[in-house]
Amino acid sequence: MPVARPSAADLSRIAEQFHFTLDADQLQAFGDLLEAGPWVGYDALDEMETPAPEVRYARGPAERPDDADNPYGAWYVKSRIEGAAEGPLAGRTLAIKDNVCVAGVPMMNGTVTLEGYVPELDATVVERVLAAGGTILGKSVCEALCFSGGSHTSDTGPVRNPYDLTRSAGGSSSGSAALVAAGEVDMAIGGDQGGSVRMPAGWTGIYGLKPTWGLVPYTGAMPIEPTVDHLGPMARTTADVALLLEVIAGPDGMDPRQGGPQSAPPRQASYADALTGDVAGLRLAVVREGFAIEGLSEPEVDALVRAAVARFTELGAVVEEVSIPWHEAAMPVWSAVASEGMANTMIRGNGMGTGWRGRYTTGLLEHFAQGRREKADQLSATVKLTLLAGQWMLETYGGAYYAKAMNLVPVATAAYDAVLADVDLLVMPTLPMVATALPPADAPAADVVARALEMIVNTAPFDVTGHPAMNVPCAMSEAGLPVGMMLVGRHGDERTILRASHAFEQQVFAPPPPPARG
Repeated sequence: MPVARPSAADLSRIAEQFHFTLDADQLQAFGDLLEAGPWVGYDALDEMETPAPEVRYARGPAERPDDADNPYGAWYVKSRIEGAAEGPLAGRTLAIKDNVCVAGVPMMNGTVTLEGYVPELDATVVERVLAAGGTILGKSVCEALCFSGGSHTSDTGPVRNPYDLTRSAGGSSSGSAALVAAGEVDMAIGGDQGGSVRMPAGWTGIYGLKPTWGLVPYTGAMPIEPTVDHLGPMARTTADVALLLEVIAGPDGMDPRQGGPQSAPPRQASYADALTGDVAGLRLAVVREGFAIEGLSEPEVDALVRAAVARFTELGAVVEEVSIPWHEAAMPVWSAVASEGMANTMIRGNGMGTGWRGRYTTGLLEHFAQGRREKADQLSATVKLTLLAGQWMLETYGGAYYAKAMNLVPVATAAYDAVLADVDLLVMPTLPMVATALPPADAPAADVVARALEMIVNTAPFDVTGHPAMNVPCAMSEAGLPVGMMLVGRHGDERTILRASHAFEQQVFAPPPPPARG
């Protein structure tokens, strides 16, 4: 059918957005030119068929669980999808973060502005999970447009920590973490732009890996900003993280994150065979700037992580302390990239943006564009704050600060790489504090934002630098809450991270299960 035509008032409004004016004669002339040129082409484009990938494997009905079947508020919808009869994930169950497309299953990405959208295709990671024999049980709640490190911003309600229902499960992969920790699924797919795999893993006592940027294709997932978008595995054991990574890693030919100046590292033949239990001779560097962060770090967390790292020496590893001043300086770089990039890609670009070759999710573009126009008042406080900051900077400085931040990314990357040239892994707390209390529904915006963004200081830098990083549960606090240490490796060296995590899990500490409910 013909595409919608703008009125003269529409053309005048668009001209004003770009700071020029059109008089009545010009409006008529441009309207005639558009009708004779671009609109003819768009009408023809509308008639063309778009190639679509085959949707394999039957989907069960998608249903919202009632409260009794959703004690942590972690499921968005349940829908059982049986994968291949055989494969490395045969017999394993998974949850998929709700910013990742699963064909025929509703997707909300934590916000009513996308509610009602049903994807027409499977994301690459979903295709690979099913082809490997995995069974998907549904979509896990994520934070509103994935912009929160807490678990209180989704429009479906808060996700509760299985260790303490009054506490945050972390975000933005909040539902994935809670479901894995509680044993409702074996594994989950999470997403990470500022720590959103590692932070909920840290607060719920599971293992969560942000792979090297580009290693796992992002095709079919709703982005925040392409240069910081990651998908990664979450599970209750290191071995299951390694297994899931083997399934989902590797290029798909459709994700622009897997090429360019920082090309994606090659997929390794195996990640599981790195789990030898032996870390003799491994060199670990404790990053001083990741501890004693003013106003955030809890002394108990710092002490427990330092004690955990020291245990590596008993396993034959070498531990030293280093200073990386850029670890503190990297946060402003991430902030500019995330806020201006989010305004351009996620909001103005309606979740996809432009300027890249690959597979676009056209239905998501249309649905979110309409939803954000009609329901923008219902965007979360964290999204509104970030959008206001990002759009102001774009309008006022024309993207110069985004560009400056991107030009500094190689400098920050080199600062970590300089230390990683002499050691195998960097270590610090994943989060500077244990899980915080969920803010009440009527909490002021300042509290909502604080509980959403205060904890990202150690995780976010590695989203802009692209280094692989993993939460490893390392202790329980006196209050019975999990504490995690973060292992950071060289680009493409997930194997060393997994090797160290597995040895620590097997010989030093494995988290106890959360209290049984009901």
